[in-house]
Amino acid sequence: MPQIKVTRVPKKPIKLLAVLGSVLLSVCSLSHAQTIIPPAPEVSAKGHILIDYATGTVIAESNADILLAPASLTKMMTSYIIGKELDNGNINNDDPVKISEKAWAKNFPESSKMFIEVGTEVSVSLLNQGIIVASGNDACVAMAEHIAGSEGAFAQLMNAHAEQLGMYSSFFENSHGLDSKEHKTTARDMATLAIALIRDVPDEYKLYRQKSFTYNNIKQYNRNSLLWDKSMNVDGLKTGHTSQAGYSLVTSATKGDMRLVSVVMGTDSERARKVESKKLLNYGFRFYETYTPYKAGEKFVSDRVWMGDSKEVDLGIMVNTPITIPRGQRKNLQANFELDKQLTAPLQKGEVVGKLFLQLDGEDIAQYPLVTLQEIQEGSLFNKLIDYVKLQFIN
Repeated sequence: MPQIKVTRVPKKPIKLLAVLGSVLLSVCSLSHAQTIIPPAPEVSAKGHILIDYATGTVIAESNADILLAPASLTKMMTSYIIGKELDNGNINNDDPVKISEKAWAKNFPESSKMFIEVGTEVSVSLLNQGIIVASGNDACVAMAEHIAGSEGAFAQLMNAHAEQLGMYSSFFENSHGLDSKEHKTTARDMATLAIALIRDVPDEYKLYRQKSFTYNNIKQYNRNSLLWDKSMNVDGLKTGHTSQAGYSLVTSATKGDMRLVSVVMGTDSERARKVESKKLLNYGFRFYETYTPYKAGEKFVSDRVWMGDSKEVDLGIMVNTPITIPRGQRKNLQANFELDKQLTAPLQKGEVVGKLFLQLDGEDIAQYPLVTLQEIQEGSLFNKLIDYVKLQFIN
């Protein structure tokens, strides 16, 4: 790890481009960086976005907030809810699900399905795979009814989760994504959902790398063809297609310490959604990296304490500090810090006493609360008297 120059600066922070510590990190732009990087590639899609999973930083986007039909990308929300229900113990993988007439495969001609039959019982585990791998519309309805009692009630649940995740532009009317008038989302919201799937329900997310699924003696292959691409380490997520939506793909891939999430919506073919997604991912991995200069609880700097039983206290941060920077720019990172006031005992462990700034090309790219890493109690009366005298000369 390269050594980062640390300085103490008596200044107020300039405009920040990233602030960590929230549940979902704020999105920021990298256009400020003075490092020369080629522009993001042109993408032949109605809307797209490329995001660093660890930081929430948007690396590339176009029309990321226009309303589009999600098609089977909808199933990511259905899957997210299934994952949450499993984690909360409300359902179990071995639970039998009775297939109703509404969930019958024959209700979904000319569309993707798991081929479940009315009146049979199918386990939650099989239906879950049928949704994620085979993109089964019938499996979606079966699980919607199992969890919420009806697909209408499940749609309300989907919208509640969307609001909780900050997907404020999305509205779901069904569990599978077949075209419906008000059933809409955006590329940005789909990226938010993908990040939530990876972060919140990791056991559920593991199913997205599964390449095939067999049920009722019918073997079906995952439509995310990037799972077979040996030049990339893709482990999810979901394809989507209807006549109204076009061909869409949400993808996540890793390279070293970096995970990217790409969303491409409304291309004109299966091949196009693969090509455009790969184009975005290659750009992100080639020109950017995720770097964590400081980890939670690690000492950042020591500073003088007055009136205490110790002369110094270690200062650090309570969260890891992943940042997205142009590749090869670690050596140009700088760290500055400022204290809110002189450090005077007593001090509690974890007490916020200032701010830490990370800088690149002379601009702040991240800010964190600076905290004490030890408790400092008041010193003896004699030591306090000596410190008091010293402070008169300093101040």
